[in-house]
Amino acid sequence: MVQQVTEGVSIMVETFYQPGQSNPLSSEHLFAYRITIENLSMNPVKLISRHWHILDSNGTHREVQGDGVVGIQPVIRPQSTYQYTSGANLHSEIGKMYGTYLMENLSNKKKFTVTIPEFKLVTPSKLN
Repeated sequence: MVQQVTEGVSIMVETFYQPGQSNPLSSEHLFAYRITIENLSMNPVKLISRHWHILDSNGTHREVQGDGVVGIQPVIRPQSTYQYTSGANLHSEIGKMYGTYLMENLSNKKKFTVTIPEFKLVTPSKLN
């Protein structure tokens, strides 16, 4: 698990290889990741958008941008958490992801960027 705090917002990431939804013979590897966003500040914040970088060890680099996460723009109250699970597919057994969330402080309407720490996506066979 990796964690990083930016402007009073903590991002924690856990990853899980999905063997039942992967096809190693076709170089298709699916990973799930669980993100826990904790608002350590004294103001409610809203997650406006996301920007991901997804890198395969074969040199492929993809970017994904969009509003909210998993179809919503959650509001996270002070000292509260929001958690969601999503996934990414790779065409190699090793990769990584990192990115940012655009957030809004709902008390003063100021927008700010929160860093999503880099995390590795590795098939169990490569962990030995």
